[in-house]
Amino acid sequence: MVGDLLHFARAIPTVPVQRRMQLAPLIAARAGSVDKPRWTAIFTKAYALVAADYPVLRRAYVKLPWPQLYEYPASTATIMFEREYEGEPSLFSYRLQDPTRFSLKALSDRLGKIADKPVDEVPDFRRNLTISSLPRPLRRLIWWLGLNIGRQRGNYFGTFGVSVYSALKAESLHPLAPVTTVLNYGVFADDGSVDVRIIYDHRVMDGATVARVLARLEDVLTGPILEEIRGGA
Repeated sequence: MVGDLLHFARAIPTVPVQRRMQLAPLIAARAGSVDKPRWTAIFTKAYALVAADYPVLRRAYVKLPWPQLYEYPASTATIMFEREYEGEPSLFSYRLQDPTRFSLKALSDRLGKIADKPVDEVPDFRRNLTISSLPRPLRRLIWWLGLNIGRQRGNYFGTFGVSVYSALKAESLHPLAPVTTVLNYGVFADDGSVDVRIIYDHRVMDGATVARVLARLEDVLTGPILEEIRGGA
């Protein structure tokens, strides 16, 4: 799966844009919360809320029936999980349709269950395994069609990706994926600051738009998301 992902990702002109956010109030609110939602859930929902106001984040460059930008009515997040499979650490992708419809607690609980369930009991993971077991020409054809038929692209690949391993005290500067944007954040500093990145497809948007999106994302994290966590405390 990773080989196929990189095969298609390398053809996309992606550029990272980074903003250092001050999230000390959010960190304090989460620490005082009974539920302590996962940071992945917090950032995923916040980004989906921003995408609701920025249609460009719900667009994708597709080639069928001709090259065009296809816009989706709602976001679908594709979140990467590292799971052990047959004795080895392996990557699996999980799609979450319209994260805005979940409370932070519900979203965090769902991601927690996906992280703990046996691999064979998660439909998305089973699909990863099934497609990856096919001969390469057939796999590549399925991937190409899924990425270039507008309606199917959202169903199979989502509208944005989330790839993070800051819990391991490390961060990726430019993760690759064949989606319009990838959300990535680093390790929190002692003062509550953190570097947040969006890696974007330059065929769909430009850097100034992404810079404004990052500013809006910080406003959402320190506004509606912060208030939801405080309300749950």
